[in-house]
Amino acid sequence: MKPLRALAAFALLAICNGQASAQSAASAYTTLDLKKCRHTSGKGVEDYGAWSCPGYRGVGVYVAAGDQRSYVSYGPNASKQPAARQTLAAFNGEGKTIEWRGERGTDGALKPYATIMRWSTTVSGSADEPVRGQVLVVTRLGPGGVCHAGYVDARANPDANALAQKIADETALKFKCGADKPIVLGNKGPGFSGSYAD
Repeated sequence: MKPLRALAAFALLAICNGQASAQSAASAYTTLDLKKCRHTSGKGVEDYGAWSCPGYRGVGVYVAAGDQRSYVSYGPNASKQPAARQTLAAFNGEGKTIEWRGERGTDGALKPYATIMRWSTTVSGSADEPVRGQVLVVTRLGPGGVCHAGYVDARANPDANALAQKIADETALKFKCGADKPIVLGNKGPGFSGSYAD
């Protein structure tokens, strides 16, 4: 009986640890308003420039735009991170809300390891009619690099937010910028766009 009790106790401990890990993931939200950010003018007609914006608890947000596409990166060296050169293949625009996904420390403060942002997309459909969509872009945060870790079609999946959080919680921390390919979870509708490599 003792081995069985020990095995049951071990299984219970494993379940509790798994629940604690799942429960430790949390979110905080900030707004992104480019009108309230410091703007640096672009150098060409299709170069709209770059914006330095406040983020969450001192983690800055860098936004650049050109040729009807946006680029969003984070952190003290945001403009030099891979995310500053990553966009979606379709014409797109950055979102207005940033979800910071992370774990809460003993002081209760969130320590983010990823962000989730809802980007707008415009994809050429049949007969060249534009199809508008929304894509949740999950970006891993440093150290180790800031880059896109995954995408979710926000209109084709009723549980899109949960899918994006799943990418943030299970993929972002171990994701290797420059080596791993961003993943796509869920269904993909006509308005979906991933990276140029997808």
